[in-house]
Amino acid sequence: MARLKKKYLEEVAPALMKKFEYKSSMEIPRLEKIIVNVGCGEARDNAKMLDAVVNDVTTITGQKAVVTKAKKSVANFKVRAGMPIGVKVTLRADRMWEFLDRLINVALPRVRDFRGISANAFDGRGNYALGIKEQLIFPEIEYDKIDKIRGMNIVICTTAKTDEEARELLGLIGAPFARS
Repeated sequence: MARLKKKYLEEVAPALMKKFEYKSSMEIPRLEKIIVNVGCGEARDNAKMLDAVVNDVTTITGQKAVVTKAKKSVANFKVRAGMPIGVKVTLRADRMWEFLDRLINVALPRVRDFRGISANAFDGRGNYALGIKEQLIFPEIEYDKIDKIRGMNIVICTTAKTDEEARELLGLIGAPFARS
């Protein structure tokens, strides 16, 4: 069992049950999925670039990345509907817990001048979005093997109904929120 999942079951869930006074254990917020997304606009000119992005995201998450395609044509961006423009991975169950553990304990502390993640990046429904400027903070990525530094978006989806519940859930799991 993943280390963070064990922590959630033994410490976090009972603490949330006590704090928010839930009547049923099914009301306790839990992590549903983590989505890792990398937009790659340059892929419209160079198809090989998308392969490098797929390899990076697959290496980081441990799950094969899926190429995303444009839904609409946008003339200003020179993008037509159906063109490949990015890569995404949806992590669930044990892979999700392992990735979150590596993100919180290994990758984020490697960010230059890291003072914590924003506690205000919740969407109003208990989901948290986080942007990372470079993929090099993950130890799986070798600096010599990458062709370009790219950022990524990470969305942590929870079953919490409010931002307060989700903030408490992620805080108890160990998310390094910045002091405001």
